[in-house]
Amino acid sequence: MEHGEHPTRLEELRERIGQLVRSVPDFPQPGIVFRDLSGVFADADGLQDMASAIIAEVPSEVELIAGLDARGFIVGATVAARLGVGFVPVRKAGKLPPPTRSQTYDLEYGTATFEVRDNAVKAGQRVLIVDDLLATGGTARAAGSLLRQCGAQLLGYSFLVELTGLAGRESLVDDPDAGGVPVHSVLTLPA
Repeated sequence: MEHGEHPTRLEELRERIGQLVRSVPDFPQPGIVFRDLSGVFADADGLQDMASAIIAEVPSEVELIAGLDARGFIVGATVAARLGVGFVPVRKAGKLPPPTRSQTYDLEYGTATFEVRDNAVKAGQRVLIVDDLLATGGTARAAGSLLRQCGAQLLGYSFLVELTGLAGRESLVDDPDAGGVPVHSVLTLPA
């Protein structure tokens, strides 16, 4: 399935992918339902279905896919390879040799920092951020800010799974620095 294919086909892909996602209650702590996506990644058809479902909503002008550390590397690199475009990893701090650019962001329990190679993005390059899961949107928003600092033209965000009720989509859509870029997700599941 490629850009602009029939919506019924997209629903079929979503259904097949959803069957490969495992919900693990009370992990990593009581009250949390962990969404285990390893079944999608381990299944050859699931991996292809995932890429097809994301590609169906990717802007045609994309030049570069940025994937977030760590599972976003799997999702993003798979999509980039299928599209025939480049891939840039957005890494956790300290994983790349200098020179790098960085962006620190808040977490519920502290702060974290993302880094990219200093010349990973060319000025004006059209970039789509891809990750496995959208929860509160903090990490994706930080990645968007970092890539814009590098000169990227942010086209939007694509996720394999979006957890509802955590306002992640709203955080990204309402980001005044991002200019209201689109947010797409293959599956929408309750948090």
